[in-house]
Amino acid sequence: MADIIRMPKMSDTMTEGVMAKWHKKVGDKVKSGDVLAEVETDKATMDMESYWDGTLLYIGVEEGKAVPVDAIIAVIGKEGEDYKAALAAEQDSAAPAAETTASKEEIKTETAPTQGGGLSEEELAAKGITVIRMPLLSDTMTEGVIAEWHKKVGDKVKDDDVLADVETDKATMEVMGYATGTLLHIGVEKGQAAKVNGIIAIVGPEGTDVSGILAQGDAPAKKSESIPAESAKAEAPKETAAPAAVNNANGGRIIASPLAKKIAQEKGIDLAQVAGSAEGGRIIKKDVENFTPSAPSKVDPSTASIEKTAAAPLIPTYVGEERYTEKPVTQMRKTIAKRLAESLFTAPHFYLTISVDMDNAMAARTQINAVAPVKVSFNDIVIKAVAVALKQHPAVNSSWQGDKIRFNEHTNIGVAIAVEDGLLVPVVRFADGKSLSHISAEVKEFGQKAKAKKLQPADWEGSTFTVSNLGMFGIDEFTSIINSPDGAILSVGAIQQVPVVKNGAVVPGNVMKLTLGCDHRVVDGATGAAFLQTLKGLLEEPIRLLA
Repeated sequence: MADIIRMPKMSDTMTEGVMAKWHKKVGDKVKSGDVLAEVETDKATMDMESYWDGTLLYIGVEEGKAVPVDAIIAVIGKEGEDYKAALAAEQDSAAPAAETTASKEEIKTETAPTQGGGLSEEELAAKGITVIRMPLLSDTMTEGVIAEWHKKVGDKVKDDDVLADVETDKATMEVMGYATGTLLHIGVEKGQAAKVNGIIAIVGPEGTDVSGILAQGDAPAKKSESIPAESAKAEAPKETAAPAAVNNANGGRIIASPLAKKIAQEKGIDLAQVAGSAEGGRIIKKDVENFTPSAPSKVDPSTASIEKTAAAPLIPTYVGEERYTEKPVTQMRKTIAKRLAESLFTAPHFYLTISVDMDNAMAARTQINAVAPVKVSFNDIVIKAVAVALKQHPAVNSSWQGDKIRFNEHTNIGVAIAVEDGLLVPVVRFADGKSLSHISAEVKEFGQKAKAKKLQPADWEGSTFTVSNLGMFGIDEFTSIINSPDGAILSVGAIQQVPVVKNGAVVPGNVMKLTLGCDHRVVDGATGAAFLQTLKGLLEEPIRLLA
């Protein structure tokens, strides 16, 4: 019988995988241990081996596509075997859940009110009725507050009348109805807020019943398909008192924002010649600013010099072009975003910062590197000092487990390493018992494997504390988000040459700032402060690390 191959869970945080490359194709012979494909997980690109012997009968995922963990990706069986029966059996097992979901959707659809049962706004406009909605007045606006109504129900309204002042998230702006008739309905009282595109007013012939329009809710009704265009035209009443329409460059009535009108008036631009780029041909600020007259008017030479002298200085208009590039989010970046958000919004963070005199550490490093088989960095010294300090402060080497707190007796230090797609945190295990050279060699190896995407789950799992160092980039100090499930994380800044006071005199010194981020559920302020004091002492007297 054919064997179904599913997307394996290759890390503790993996929820889906991208099929980076297939090493076999349909029809190829496969043996147990053969590499079937390369899978990009949230941490690295890893080989996926076959645990079956046979022929690759089916491939269900193309290269470059992502599928969730446990999804079917291939079928292996005997050559010529009918694998479709095995696939059908798997699909049938998932069918009841799908049918249940579908039935719920059908019930929801049947019971939902039909908001599109009325006339569309185009059909209402043909009857002289205009539904005025809360406009989008800024790129970040989600709702607007009616600051003032300039008209009341029953008032006559013209195209260019300002109906209301709307307070947005950035300014208070005027809203025009662009409609002629009687104000039939006000949907939002002064001081109240309305969502963008929500109905705020209705304008139309006096005496029109608007209850049917309001019953549709805020969603615009779709244009009716049952009424032919000819009959819709026939039903439209003849306008008797409407003012003569003026066409603009779009071929329609002039509709412009108040700011566009103001700029046009200042520049002497005829709005009838300007093409509007907003919805419905509405003229906005950029249309007026970018407008170039097709045929500039001729100026009498005798008056040209006078006009030139009297004219106000013109500010040149710079027209830029908005551009951006988008690319799909990698599996690693998806997981980083998810886990950091969970950590920040779940664990109550607080931060403690301390300054460390690094003069002795710098001298010790020089002496160590003169004899050590592997060059030792300041980061290696910090990792060793952190591990030793954690043995004295087990409360900082802890993690929140929901109904209990785990106090780790071992010190596995996660080392944050930046790679092209994000951040990886391989673990130096039992760091308190390792020499500085040993720690340095491990960290260098992790860095090479991380950049080559060769880290394995065993390399990054099981940390009890994390060190993040941006000192090599010249960052004085910073804060980090805790690497869950750890209870704390240390942010290491650069060593700065600053004036310090020693023996009552101001002398040059080398100072490094350390910031401890703590999960307040397991680490209290005094506990974190005591840990930093111990860490400071170890770094200022590094000979203690070699004892």
